[in-house]
Amino acid sequence: MRPFWPGAVALWLAAVPAGTPQDQPAGLDELVRMGTQLLEENLDESLLQALGEVDLEQAQAFFEQFDQKLQGQQVLDLVRLKMTAQTLLPVLAAHDETAPFADWLRTRMDYLEAAEQLQKEQPKPPKPPPGKVAPPPPNPTPAQEQKVWHRMVEKRPLPQGADRLAPTLKPLFTAQGVPAELVWLAEVESSFNPRARSPVGAAGLFQLMPATAKSLGLSTWPFDERLNAEKSATAAARYLKYLHGRFKDWKLALAAYNVGEGRLRSLLAKTKNRTFEGVSAALPAETQMYVPKIEATLQLRESVTLAQLDKR
Repeated sequence: MRPFWPGAVALWLAAVPAGTPQDQPAGLDELVRMGTQLLEENLDESLLQALGEVDLEQAQAFFEQFDQKLQGQQVLDLVRLKMTAQTLLPVLAAHDETAPFADWLRTRMDYLEAAEQLQKEQPKPPKPPPGKVAPPPPNPTPAQEQKVWHRMVEKRPLPQGADRLAPTLKPLFTAQGVPAELVWLAEVESSFNPRARSPVGAAGLFQLMPATAKSLGLSTWPFDERLNAEKSATAAARYLKYLHGRFKDWKLALAAYNVGEGRLRSLLAKTKNRTFEGVSAALPAETQMYVPKIEATLQLRESVTLAQLDKR
């Protein structure tokens, strides 16, 4: 482990969960120990190995907090991570070992930018009564997010390689009985970059987790077939077909692709909702933003909505 430098100290302190009592601060050594333990338990082992070339604590602290915010319910909390992400991204991109994680982070910078725009459009909350803590602002509605995503992607050029890969992979989606247009899921997941890898182990064009990939017939060792464009596309299409068969709705199927089928089913039952819009505010922040981003991307690339795909 590399020495802990001052910039990393600031980043790690910023990453300490908000619930840590301010009148009982842990010592620096204890904070480092807590952070390293959390990250080593939750982050992909290949990321921990690759981070040997950059400041370990800085990157670990950021990825831990980023995952916390993505999995939390408050979309606007993501804004706090934008400056750190912008600082860390070129550091990760500068090393071959960490470049796949930079590719993953670069795609997800969109979430931070969208959250910032949504925050600007929120009405200013009233001041809380003396001695009271202000409640978190309400999450943006799917309609509000859809508007922001359309504005963000409406003039976006094709990702590098998409002009070649999209036509090649569309027949693989069609062969699985899935709308060919959903090949653009690869733009949202990886910007059509097959080497992108998430800090928790998802990889490839369609960011399949190891267990999901294996359940779909892909091998992750000795060669990771998730990095093969055709094999990962076929697996992703098979998974999407299964999810749509379970939920009968493309918005819910895509939400399940992101958050997991079990978690979504449990939430739908608990809230007695049957639509993405009805359950959105209770989903993780990433999933709340993920489905509207896919919709905006499909409208840009194919002039089609998810509702139109459901009617086919």
